[in-house]
Amino acid sequence: MKPKDRRTGIAKLLEQSGEMTVDDLARHFDVSPETMRRDLGQMAEEGMIQKVHGGARALGRTFVEDSFQARMQEEPLAKSVIAEKLCAVIRSGDTVMMDTGSTTVIAAERLAQVPALKVITNSLSVADIFGRHMAQSGTELFLLGGSYAPGNHQTVGPDAIAQLDLYRADHSVSTVTAVAAAEGATNSNVHEAHLARAMIARAQNVIVLAHAAKFGRRAAFRVCGFERMDMLISDRRPEGALAHALDRAGVAVR
Repeated sequence: MKPKDRRTGIAKLLEQSGEMTVDDLARHFDVSPETMRRDLGQMAEEGMIQKVHGGARALGRTFVEDSFQARMQEEPLAKSVIAEKLCAVIRSGDTVMMDTGSTTVIAAERLAQVPALKVITNSLSVADIFGRHMAQSGTELFLLGGSYAPGNHQTVGPDAIAQLDLYRADHSVSTVTAVAAAEGATNSNVHEAHLARAMIARAQNVIVLAHAAKFGRRAAFRVCGFERMDMLISDRRPEGALAHALDRAGVAVR
């Protein structure tokens, strides 16, 4: 069977079963697990399926994230790499809007050491990190009010979005749930997606943070298309259809 035909068959089988392991798929199509992993990797990059730990899932359902506390424990090395790369972009004196996300929180630990920033955020976790360093860094911190969402330690809703009209920023920094060639950047939380879009509308440079495990996924709520994204920061470079879509849109990838 040609690889293209096999991948079509994989997609159809996943549509029927919902989710399967690499080993089960390899046995079904009589190929090695290594070959199946390569197939699934390419299919995920092209937005055909969603990779999960040890296997793959059909895209019939949108991706739903774990709790904020659980996400803080996921991909720590990848998030540290992203934080380092973000620090190379943000300069002393910049104004930065930062939303809530586990990667954003980890990045804040590094950014808090950059002097003289103006930080606008709806995240109490991000605000707490910058607040602890204000005396040394000279950072100015602006915390948005609104409806408090305790699960993610953030403020959301129309009041938080309305307050953003008071500000303009050099950069918006958003952690997203998923990045795919067809959908762009998406989020599984509707309130976070609304707030991220509002920040993006008020920033000159739009930065999206996403570790590579989020490539090829889609979530329910759109954050931005690649035409509005200026930079994607990840722990590794995307490949396949996603890489082509980013390149066509002129998105810088770090």
